[in-house]
Amino acid sequence: MRIGEVARLSGCSPETIRHYEKLGLLETPLRSTSGYRRYDVAAVDRLGFIRHGRELGLDLRAIGELLALADHPDADCRAVDRIASRHLERIEARIASLQQLAEELRAMVTQCRGGRVAECRIIEALFRRGTEIQSPE
Repeated sequence: MRIGEVARLSGCSPETIRHYEKLGLLETPLRSTSGYRRYDVAAVDRLGFIRHGRELGLDLRAIGELLALADHPDADCRAVDRIASRHLERIEARIASLQQLAEELRAMVTQCRGGRVAECRIIEALFRRGTEIQSPE
């Protein structure tokens, strides 16, 4: 298959596919006599793996580690568990942070009931919060 077909099947753009090749996440394919990259079904599967990992929020480093482990199917999967657990911890921390942000925004919204911007509690709270951030020394 040529890169356009692989892009269509995998949902990745040709530029993304070439980027993954440069990063070593996807093997550099053989080229046809006319110089076109020629991919096999395994490349489409691998791109699907990468794409799904990205949808789950995994960074390319973690995806690379998982792909390296997947290339050795008889190896112990504890490393896979560690990568997934580490990512889950980050997601849960992000969720907690977002919940705290939602509470802060909810409090600001309930304090604002129209009127002039000069008297807006949301604007006031944002300015107050901004001054709490310390500038680098």
